[in-house]
Amino acid sequence: MTAMKTTLGLGASLACALTMMAGSVAHAGDMEKCFGVSEAGANDCAAGPGTTCAGTSTVDYQGNAWKLVPAGTCLTMELPAAADGTPRQGALEELTRDLPA
Repeated sequence: MTAMKTTLGLGASLACALTMMAGSVAHAGDMEKCFGVSEAGANDCAAGPGTTCAGTSTVDYQGNAWKLVPAGTCLTMELPAAADGTPRQGALEELTRDLPA
């Protein structure tokens, strides 16, 4: 009986995970990669040399790290200016600004 409960529990967990993944894929079409808009450690992927993937950016608004944002919003997102007052903007391609030292 215990083995059956374990099997049912694992099956239910797998079904939930697959359902969530299907939902994520469906929403991915409404999203776009936006570089230079995530805070340190909040990127979705591609944080440049020395990092591995999601959550590995080390600088706020790191130009070579991207985050998925609703399609059409990347270039109009409001971001704080750099310390020297230079305005920041998201980009659809990798940026060379705000890279780790």
